[in-house]
Amino acid sequence: MGRVTEADVPRWEKRFRAGRVGLPEWAEDAPDRCVVEATVAGVLEVHSFEAASGELRRLTDRPEGTSSATIDHAGEFVWWFDDTAGDEYGVWRRQPFGSAPGTSVEDPLGLPAAYPAGLSMGRSGVVVVGSQDDDYGTRIDVVRDGRARRVYEHREDAWAGDLSPDEQWLAIAHSEHGDSRHPDLRVLLLADGSTVAELSDGPGKGVSPLGFSPVPGDPRLLVEHERHGRAELLVLDVLTGAETPVELGVPGEVAGAEWTRDGSGLVVLLDHEARTLAHRVTLGTAAVEAIGPTTGSVGGATARPDGDVWLTWSSSATPSVVRNLAGDVLLRAPGEPAPESVEVRDVWVEGEGGRIHALLRLPAGADGPVPVPLPLVVEVHGGPTAHDTDAFRPYCATWVDEGFAVVQVNYRGSTGYGSVWRDALEARVGHVELADIAAVADHLVAEGIADPRRLVLAGASWGGFLTLLGLGTQPQRWALGLAGVPVADYVAAYEDEMEGLKAFDRSLFGGSPSEVPEKYADSSPLTYVDAVTAPVLVLAGRNDPRCPIRQIDNYLERLDARGATHEVYRYDAGHGSLLDDERVRQMRVELDFIARHLP
Repeated sequence: MGRVTEADVPRWEKRFRAGRVGLPEWAEDAPDRCVVEATVAGVLEVHSFEAASGELRRLTDRPEGTSSATIDHAGEFVWWFDDTAGDEYGVWRRQPFGSAPGTSVEDPLGLPAAYPAGLSMGRSGVVVVGSQDDDYGTRIDVVRDGRARRVYEHREDAWAGDLSPDEQWLAIAHSEHGDSRHPDLRVLLLADGSTVAELSDGPGKGVSPLGFSPVPGDPRLLVEHERHGRAELLVLDVLTGAETPVELGVPGEVAGAEWTRDGSGLVVLLDHEARTLAHRVTLGTAAVEAIGPTTGSVGGATARPDGDVWLTWSSSATPSVVRNLAGDVLLRAPGEPAPESVEVRDVWVEGEGGRIHALLRLPAGADGPVPVPLPLVVEVHGGPTAHDTDAFRPYCATWVDEGFAVVQVNYRGSTGYGSVWRDALEARVGHVELADIAAVADHLVAEGIADPRRLVLAGASWGGFLTLLGLGTQPQRWALGLAGVPVADYVAAYEDEMEGLKAFDRSLFGGSPSEVPEKYADSSPLTYVDAVTAPVLVLAGRNDPRCPIRQIDNYLERLDARGATHEVYRYDAGHGSLLDDERVRQMRVELDFIARHLP
């Protein structure tokens, strides 16, 4: 066998193997010291990053990779979450900044293993840690010098939010009212766990803490709310209860926000029509200024002490980089950059619930009318509380390289289009989203872009769930299905999934499977498995706590019993993989399945 050269590696594989790097998180009192997740030798790991010198040094070295990390105020230690093979169940570890992998790693909290539910640190060494478990729900502990003191515990879902810089107050989001998708806010006095302030906007309207002012002693807390039908901001004085709305006056809804370091303003990310762009707000004058790129999507942004802003940016055609407001690239992933892809096109389609926004990619050279209808991959996003944006996606770029049209549908249930659009799926979970997906596919067929005989439904997580549900409820529409880490048997999935997702499902369906069995049955792909006629490929993680393997096996057994055309690919990780080799293997499996089964 001859040696494989760089020229032999297809463009799609180069994209999956290109280095990845996230947005650096910097230490409050040592802002040149940062922690960042980046790939090394094809594995996503935690790194220390010296901003002044540009030095990137790997800290973790685990076979399955590491993706959750933070840094303390002094920049002395990096904290990272240690689970088992991607199962998301574990403990927080601490390691000296800049140290070699495995050096002086410790567990300074001494708490039992659990699912993470927030971590916040103070300058004095106090650590606030949230944890979740099937046995107790959510707990929040304050740990100092290895001794833990519990300040919160509840059976329902909650999250440890921000600790004020003077360590007086802790902001948490909770769902004691039973609706984890629309949380309430509570501010606790750290000294004894007593309540300082509460904020609830009632049923169907969530309020979440985004962060305290960075000025010690300042009682202002930045809050996200949806009182007017979209995500917006207000500033809450936790001592007086006074609320100051943040009027932005620009289209879109809030996708993230943080304080400038002097507490005088905010850096805000806004979602609008599948683009996420950055703005700076001066609170004293209410001035709003667009900053950073004006196209594509900003994946994250952080305000620096000198007034600059670091952000990650990409578009459907251009891979992600970390840059500053001047446009200078601050941090590139190691190795060769990913090959570029094609620009995305906006598609608007009238659906039964309103105008549906979708993003269309066509093979290079198809700038004018498409002469021959193309095979179409409908790539369905997960969440469901998420949405597709004009951002770089190796997966979508692969199908374009292979001659497919690719469309991503921001169906009802997606964020970024208002609260009513996001919550519309409650009417009939799964079926509402699929109605919008079908409307977009039908539109592309009518326009002569998509070949009605070669429509592929594909997605992972919630997208995998919708793929299986679509194959069973719309069997004449789809030629083939690619379902990654799906919900396949909703009742068994509920029984085995992590506690936070059980709370999510109860909120979405209005109860547990024992309380509303008819709703779970109506939305479960297993109910419709006998109607599936299209070949289907299922990809499943053996350690997945979100879409556990048993409920997928239940679905596959039903396909087996019928002799239905299907294949399954299992991998040794959780709800996805941090290894480039594994991501490439999965893409190859999908390409091969399509080549053998698509007309």
